[in-house]
Amino acid sequence: MTAAVTDLPLAKKSRFKPAALPRTLISGGIILLFSLLLAFFPSWFAPYDPTVFDYNALLKGPSWAHPFGTDSYGRDVLSRVIHAYTIDMQIAVFATTGPFIIGTLVGAFVGYAGGITEAIFGRVVDAVVTFPFLVLVIAVVSVLGPGLGNMYVAIGVVGWVFYARLVAAEVKVQKRLDYADAGRVMGYTPMRIIFRHLLPNAITPAIIYWMTDMALAILLGSSLGYLGLGAQPPLAEWGVQIADGKNFMTTAWWIAVFPGVSIVLTGLGFSLAGDGVAELLRVRR
Repeated sequence: MTAAVTDLPLAKKSRFKPAALPRTLISGGIILLFSLLLAFFPSWFAPYDPTVFDYNALLKGPSWAHPFGTDSYGRDVLSRVIHAYTIDMQIAVFATTGPFIIGTLVGAFVGYAGGITEAIFGRVVDAVVTFPFLVLVIAVVSVLGPGLGNMYVAIGVVGWVFYARLVAAEVKVQKRLDYADAGRVMGYTPMRIIFRHLLPNAITPAIIYWMTDMALAILLGSSLGYLGLGAQPPLAEWGVQIADGKNFMTTAWWIAVFPGVSIVLTGLGFSLAGDGVAELLRVRR
C-alpha cells in the first residue's frame, strides 16, 4: 500500500503565479509613504515651529541646530519644508480628485453617446488645448483671486478635459465589444451598461494618468505659490519658500534649494508609483 502511494505521480505545480510588484511601484510607494507620514504628522519630525521668527538666527547656514539653515526671518527651513508637505500633498490630492471624477463621468457619457455629443465635446477639447494649461489656470486664478481654494477651482475648470478625453476614447472601444452588445440585447439601461460594464473596463488609463497628474499638480501648486497666486505667506509651502529665497541665492542658497529638492523627490515618488501601477495593470490584463 505504501509503495502504491509513493508511485503516484506528483501533482503538477500551477503555472500561474501572482505577479510580483514592479520595482518602480515599490520605490514610488516608499517615497509616498514617507511623504504621507510627514504630511499627516509634521510636528513629530519638525524640530521648530515653522512660523516663529528668531531675529538672533537670521540667514544661518546648515548646522546641527538648523540642519537646513534659517531664512531671512530666522525661521527654521527644515521645519518649514516638513510642514509644507501637508499643504503640497493636499494640493496633489485636492487639485486632481475633482477633475478626475468630473472628467471620468463626462468622458463615459460622451464615449457612450457619440454623435452630436461627441462633436460638441471635441470642440470643447480643441478650445482648451489651444492654450497652455498653466496660462489658463493663471487667468482663472487672477479673476477669482489668490488662494488655495481658488486654485483648486481653476485647475478643476480646465483639468477635467484631459481625463474626459482619455475615458471617452476607451469607452468608445469598449462599447463595440461583444459584452456591451449583449447588455443592450438583454435590455439593460444605458446607465447600467456604462457604470456596471463599460466604465470599470475603461477607467485604467485615467487612473494611471491621475497618479502622474498628482506630480504635475505639486509642480503647478508650487509655481502658483511662487507667483503669489497659490498658498499665501506665512503659510509653509514649497513654492512660497522658493519665492522667499530667490533674492538670497548667492548668500543663502539653502532657503530655496531644499524646498526644490522636496518638490523633485515627491514628484518622483508619484511618477514612479504611476509607472508601477501601469506596469502592474498591464501584467494582470
